[in-house]
Amino acid sequence: MVSKVFFSRTITPEKVLELYKMLGVELKGNVAVKLHSGEMGNQNFLKPDFFRPIIDAVDGTVVECNTAYEGARDTTEKHLKTIEAHGWSRHFKVDLLDAEGPDLELPIPGGKRIKKNLVGKNLTRYDSLLVLSHFKGHPMGGFGGALKQISIGIASSAGKAYIHGAGDPSKIWRADHDSFLESMADAASSIVERFKGKTVYINVMKNMSVDCDCCAVAEDPCMKDIGILISVDPVAIDQACLDLVYAATDDPGRDHLLQRIESRNGVHTIEAAAALGIGFRKYELIEV
Repeated sequence: MVSKVFFSRTITPEKVLELYKMLGVELKGNVAVKLHSGEMGNQNFLKPDFFRPIIDAVDGTVVECNTAYEGARDTTEKHLKTIEAHGWSRHFKVDLLDAEGPDLELPIPGGKRIKKNLVGKNLTRYDSLLVLSHFKGHPMGGFGGALKQISIGIASSAGKAYIHGAGDPSKIWRADHDSFLESMADAASSIVERFKGKTVYINVMKNMSVDCDCCAVAEDPCMKDIGILISVDPVAIDQACLDLVYAATDDPGRDHLLQRIESRNGVHTIEAAAALGIGFRKYELIEV
């Protein structure tokens, strides 16, 4: 099987909406819009104005979850203040999915490392899902894209610790690394199943630092901006982004980003997700 991934080198809010319309998939009902609200102090995350046209078009609710590490988003009170400071709640409806417990447990019968995924109970409010991912490096995962956004991103605070620990939250930062990556793929599979056929993924290759938007102190971007990608396949869209980075041989910052990705075996999350059958690594890149 080959999945379609649409790609534009033009990076504007209007182009994001144009690509969504081109994809031809209408998200219906109550639409959850998963994005990264940005850690306080981070300079690289994509701001509300960039995503405003697409969020308004689907009449979506921005959804986020608390973190499992100390910072400006590890409690509901602090996270809501960060969301307000970064402008999300000024422009959009916002729902902190795990603002109050208990968590919702999603089964992962085919999971390689974990058999359940803990997410905010408010996820049950939504009929479809728009995943807006800022593609960049990541200190642990190697890179962050669609798969990370629907795994670690949608997991509750407790769920994040569970994934990082590959099923043992007490090993949140000490679990076998590939087992952590496989746990991310497992968790992603539960979200794909939950919103089967009702999900659109958009990856924006802009402000590409080796660090994630979860870092309060992050390196500035090291690569030139590449473009916007959209697909209904989270595996294909992340694979396409990796391939575009590798193809940017004339970019002096490419090797720095690749060192981060390769040193964390980042591609293994894609490999594990493909093995679970939630997407395909083979894709047709359609440049528009």
